[in-house]
Parts: sequence; C-alpha cells; structure tokens
Amino acid sequence: MDALFIVFVSGLISLFAAFAKKPWLVVSSAMGGLLAAIIVMIKQLQTGKAFFDFLKYEGLDFNQPALIYSLALCVLAFLIVGIGYERFKENPVHTGEYIGLLMFSTVGAMIMTAYTDMFMFFLGLEILSIPIYVMAGSNKADVRSSEASLKYFLTGSFATGIFLFGLAWVYGATGTFKLIEIQARIEEMESLSPILMIGVLLIMASFIFKVGAAPFHFWSPDVYDGAPHAVTGFMASVVKMSAFYAFLKMFMVCFGQGELFLFWKDALVVMIIITLFVGNLSALRQVKFKRLLAYSSITHVGYTLLVFMNQDTASISNLWFYMFAYGFSIVGIIAVGIAVNDSEDRIEALRGLGKRNPFLAVVGIVSLLSLAGIPPTSGFFGKYMVFAGAWKDASWLVIIALINSAISIYYYLKVIGTIVSPAEHEQEKIKLSPLTIGVLTIALIGMLGFSFVISWL
Repeated sequence: MDALFIVFVSGLISLFAAFAKKPWLVVSSAMGGLLAAIIVMIKQLQTGKAFFDFLKYEGLDFNQPALIYSLALCVLAFLIVGIGYERFKENPVHTGEYIGLLMFSTVGAMIMTAYTDMFMFFLGLEILSIPIYVMAGSNKADVRSSEASLKYFLTGSFATGIFLFGLAWVYGATGTFKLIEIQARIEEMESLSPILMIGVLLIMASFIFKVGAAPFHFWSPDVYDGAPHAVTGFMASVVKMSAFYAFLKMFMVCFGQGELFLFWKDALVVMIIITLFVGNLSALRQVKFKRLLAYSSITHVGYTLLVFMNQDTASISNLWFYMFAYGFSIVGIIAVGIAVNDSEDRIEALRGLGKRNPFLAVVGIVSLLSLAGIPPTSGFFGKYMVFAGAWKDASWLVIIALINSAISIYYYLKVIGTIVSPAEHEQEKIKLSPLTIGVLTIALIGMLGFSFVISWL
C-alpha cells in the first residue's frame, strides 16, 4: 500500500510540475516516485512490514505475489517513462499530462494485482484503462492516433460492459463480490448453476477482449499502430501484465475448481489455438513496425494463456517471469522505434541501424531474439517455464505452441536482417541521450543477465 500511495502522489506532483514547462522536471518527479516505490516494495518483501500496516483497506491485500507483480509493473513503467522522454519533451505544454496519466494508469495496474473483491477489480481496471484511452490519441498531428484512441475506447468500453454483465450473473449465483466467498459458495453447490456458467463465460470473454486474444483481437493492430511509441510499449508491457495476473488470480481463486475449471478450459483451448495462428500468420506479411509488434503481441498472448491450463501456484511465478522478460524486450524494441522516428513506421527504416548506432542495433537484435525465445535470452527461459508448466495437462497444446514459436522466428529474423543490412544511401547518425542509454542498459541486462540469474537459481 505504501508504494501505491507513492506512485499516486508522484503522478500528482508530475501534473503540477508541468506548470514550470520543464519536461525534465516532470520526468524526474515521475521516475523518482517510481524508483522510491520500487525500493519500498523491495524493503517490504524483505521485512514483511509496511509503514501503513496499522490501516486496514477493504478490498486490497498487498501480499507477496501482489508485491512482486507491482514491483515488476513499476520497473517497466520506470523504463517506459525513460525511453519516452525524448518524445515527451517535444511538447512541453502537455508533458505533465502524458506522464501524469501514465502514472495514474500504473496505480490502476497495481490495484489489479492486490484486489480481493470484484468491485475493487473493476475500479482498478477503469483507473488503468481510462488514461490509456486518452494517451493513445495524444498525437494530435496524426489522424491514426485519434483513430486508435476511439477504437480502444469503444472496444474497451464494450469489454467492460461484458464483464459487468457477467459479474451480475456470478453475483446472482453466489450472492457476493468477494473472491473467497465466491469460491466457498461455488464449492457448496451440488451441481453447477447455469447462471454461474453464463457469468463465467461472459467474464472470460471480457478478459479475452482486454488482452487482445483472437477472435477479439481486431482492435490491437490499429491501436498499436496509431498510439505513440511509448504508449504502445506501456500497453504491451504494463497493461498486459496486470490484466493477465488479475484474471489468473480471479480464475484460480473463484473458478478453478473441478467441473467449473473443465467447463471454461475447453473454450479457452480453442481461443489459444486461434490466437497463435492468427497472430503468427498475420505477422508474416507486415511491413510496418508497430503493426508487426501488434501481431507479435497477439501471438504472445496465446503463449501466455497456457498458464491457465493448470491451476497451481507455479502458474503465478511462471506468468511473472514470462511477462517481465517480455516487458524488457518490448522496452528495447520500442526504444528502437522511437530513436529511428520514421513517420511512416516502416520496418525498412531500420536498415543500416548497425552503422547509425551500434548500441541501439544490439539492443534491437537482443530484443527480437528474446521475443522469438532464442537462448540465452530471458524470453527463452520465460517460454520454457510456461510451456513446461502446461506440458503435464496439455502436452498437445504445447506442441502447437512450439510449432508457432518456430514460425515466428522467420519474421523476427527478417527484421534482424534488415537491422544489420547496409543502407542504400548515407544516413544520419542516431544520438542517444544519457537517460535513454541508461534505460536501454537496464533493459539489456534484463534480457540477458536476468535470465542467467534465474536459470542458475
């Protein structure tokens, strides 16, 4: 809870710091607040105590899993703010708004890791989502940005409506919003209530909408393409990680028992298969950078959904490592897109990057290798943990995922080939700020050193 207060207050400070029209002051206050929250959470994990322990908060419980996920969310938000600074400072009048909204969205993500009842989950979901609707359309000079904001708002609102409708059915069957009480009421049922089953399917449909899995993925490419790079990175890392853990927690605690688990598991298996093939086959023919990342993200959603195949505590740690490793990769590759700054967002614009800035090219290559799951990157170990966890209960599904992983290597290597290829004509060197270099170094360590440490442990 301490970290939640720190991030929220830092967001407020960032808004007021914008009056000075000094972007560095806004970014410093945001990154300082996130760093303080990270330190506080590390200390709380070590000691088991928080400064506000004497207060009780209905609906929130920052236990160890919630703290670990919140820690990862703050680290990724810290990196996103850092790599986005070069673009944020171009419009000093609105820098405080961008950063403030991003901080408040992070607050919503943290609430979604610690909720204990459906009401608090919904509150966290809306605090997370509403700022992103605005941030996706923040590039007023680009009509694609306005289109992205509108599409994300409409599909997000539709998904929220489906969730509330499903929640109403679940409440009708159980008479409570608290996760533990819902679990107890379901266990007391002699047979599954049709009302409960309809509610669970509707909630699962809203979840599929939110994470961008097929067949409800259609908003993803346009939103990724139109939103500013930093916002795309935030959606692909922080938003996805918080959404996956929140729904995993819900489906493990409330809907992970016996017949009910088997009931929704079959529907999810079909969606995983469709998601994997739709994402991969669509990515093969992409020529735009962020649209390729969008379809790649859809494929990774399919991989991540494998953690739902077995309802045990290992799923929580597998999901954490996979999404954290994926987040580092997204930070690295998004930084490449920001630095290249191609108005048409073409993959071809990456040609000659190795000569324009060798360090940036190395980060981009390692990021793509991690997304592809090539050892010894964190992405490889993340995939291994997720696939190994699902192998016992869904080995044939893991084989399908492995086939799709092999397909994805083609378009990742194609982008790597573009990065290392010489440009047709002389191009201007890309200069990186000290802040960007520092952030990318952290991301690079996350993609390489982090995986070594975890594998050794």
